[in-house]
Amino acid sequence: MDDRHDQEEIYSQRIKAGKRTYFFDVKATRGQDYYLTITESKRRQNGDDSVSYEKHKIFLYKEDFMKFVDALQDAVDYVREELLSPEEVAELDRPREYDDRDQPRREAERPAFDPNRSDDSY
Repeated sequence: MDDRHDQEEIYSQRIKAGKRTYFFDVKATRGQDYYLTITESKRRQNGDDSVSYEKHKIFLYKEDFMKFVDALQDAVDYVREELLSPEEVAELDRPREYDDRDQPRREAERPAFDPNRSDDSY
């Protein structure tokens, strides 16, 4: 059985970051095993002036969620404390304004995934 048909997407959040878009999608198998996919989508201008999207995906399983969060927080703390100037830290701490499209969406609010879609809305 194809794994694409054995999963249910139940939550999604999109984060626009310059030419990149990150998607955080919580999915469940039919057996209600939960996992997270983190997808980086980067817009590429081709030589013929067409546009394509390069995508990289990480699958994170529920038993590893906290280890991942802890390691990410440790790495961010290291950069903040050891590598950045006080001005750069202040910039990171500045409140952010997000586009409404960057808010979490539940399955019913998200358009169906279309593998042939050429934009980065997935």
